[in-house]
Amino acid sequence: MRRSLHLRRWQKDALDRFERHPVRDFLAVATPGAGKTTFALTAGLRDLARHPHRRLLVVTPTQHLKHQWTEAAAAFGLQLEPAWSSNEPFPGDMHGLAVTYQQVATNPGALRGAADDAFVVLDEVHHAGADRAWGDGIAHAFELAARRLSLSGTPFRSDQHRIPFVTYGPTDGQPWVEPDQAVADHVYGYDDALRDGGGVRPVFFPQLGGQMEWTAPDGAEHSATFDDHLDRTAAAQRLRTALSPEGEWLPTVLEQANTQLQRLREQQPEAAALAITIDVDHAHAVAALLRRRHGVRPVLVTSDDPEASELIAGFARSRDPWIVAVRMVSEGVDIPRLRVGVYATTTVTELFFRQAVGRLVRWQGQLRRQKAFMFLPADVRLQTYAAQLAEARTHSLRRREEDGEQPSVELDQLPRDGDEQLSLFQAISATPLETDPTGIFDDGHPEDLIVDDPGALTLEIELDAPPPIAGARELAGTLTVPRTQRKRELRQENTDRVRMLTHLTGLTPEVVNARLNQEVGIASIGEASLAQLERRRRVADRWIDRA
Repeated sequence: MRRSLHLRRWQKDALDRFERHPVRDFLAVATPGAGKTTFALTAGLRDLARHPHRRLLVVTPTQHLKHQWTEAAAAFGLQLEPAWSSNEPFPGDMHGLAVTYQQVATNPGALRGAADDAFVVLDEVHHAGADRAWGDGIAHAFELAARRLSLSGTPFRSDQHRIPFVTYGPTDGQPWVEPDQAVADHVYGYDDALRDGGGVRPVFFPQLGGQMEWTAPDGAEHSATFDDHLDRTAAAQRLRTALSPEGEWLPTVLEQANTQLQRLREQQPEAAALAITIDVDHAHAVAALLRRRHGVRPVLVTSDDPEASELIAGFARSRDPWIVAVRMVSEGVDIPRLRVGVYATTTVTELFFRQAVGRLVRWQGQLRRQKAFMFLPADVRLQTYAAQLAEARTHSLRRREEDGEQPSVELDQLPRDGDEQLSLFQAISATPLETDPTGIFDDGHPEDLIVDDPGALTLEIELDAPPPIAGARELAGTLTVPRTQRKRELRQENTDRVRMLTHLTGLTPEVVNARLNQEVGIASIGEASLAQLERRRRVADRWIDRA
């Protein structure tokens, strides 16, 4: 059995290079929205088709991304279990697992056996360099893996802790690479994706200045605009003052962003906006501003909410206009309808900024020129990062300029300041100085155009079908929804039948469950395969009929 998938040119090139790669480890760096997940799952599918005994293990930074990978894998006929824990056996009716770096670090030995001769995908692998325990965990757990495919959406450098399975420069093949800089085996940047004409959107960066007043911890009062040069501490206090929900700067930016969103929704009714905030309290305050001033009830997602992943997934499928989050929607999360962002956080590292912008670049539907807008404070550090992305964007649009269109206005390249170190202070006022966005949005490019095939550069390649799963009669390729979803449904159906049998027979739930498990040959319903859950349900139905 063979099947076809459509790959973009860079994915096909990366796949060819990966399969010719002479060593086990491969690092692919590709811009958000380019399709790293599709590339990785295609590579995994081909590898498992050639080696049916192997398992596929995907490691992600967050719980939400585990479920996102599970759903994406199901479309390839690959079944991943995202709910596995280290005290459970490897599920025999699944192709593999989706786990977090934290899970691996907590008990790397539990995965070492399962990873022996496995195909391992390390998503956003730069996270393993930020935490020594995460790096040590994956080094031990996946030492014996057959292939290790590392992915990152952001060019990164690890000066503190080296990341396992990543090569650092300089190398014989790339002698110009600086020491401690990761060497990628395939790179596909934002400018590359824009030049290819598909997959990502051009992002523009409306910025708003302001006059901020605040009291420092020592009692001194300060007043400054974003144009004033300040030291690192004062610059951080100025930014936090601007983002205070008590001032007028933040409400003004939210108003401009909401106005732009309404314009976009005239052409794309499902278009949405994201506000990235400082912390949980700030997220609630921003959500309250949107409700009070604009009559918008945003989806609010915070890390302390146990249903955060479900809220993000529900928002992605809905037509709700706004989502407010702290970090839950900062990396890897796939919500293609996001076209407006408000950068209302005091985190000003380049890595986080690029990750935030990456939420807006993912293409959706049939609109050819899907411009996106990230509203920024006119902070010198953020302006620098935006200028770098704007330069790539303009270079990629140069062919349109040659066709008679006008280029967008470049952002000035500004000196970079250091990372912020926040301290306690009291915001007094934040007054916007530029409230007319007319010049901001007039980038010289025509409105979004409707086209028949936005992925015109896609290529079709033949792929072997995935191998059958042990213990399951049907081929995995015939099930295009996550097997875990069907197992959850069957567990619930089994639970309903246990309740009914308890009522009909007068036996306790423990006795009913024990008899059903004995009939099927399992110790608990939690370890049951899909086939065993279906058989257990049939046994329960026959028992109900007799009762």
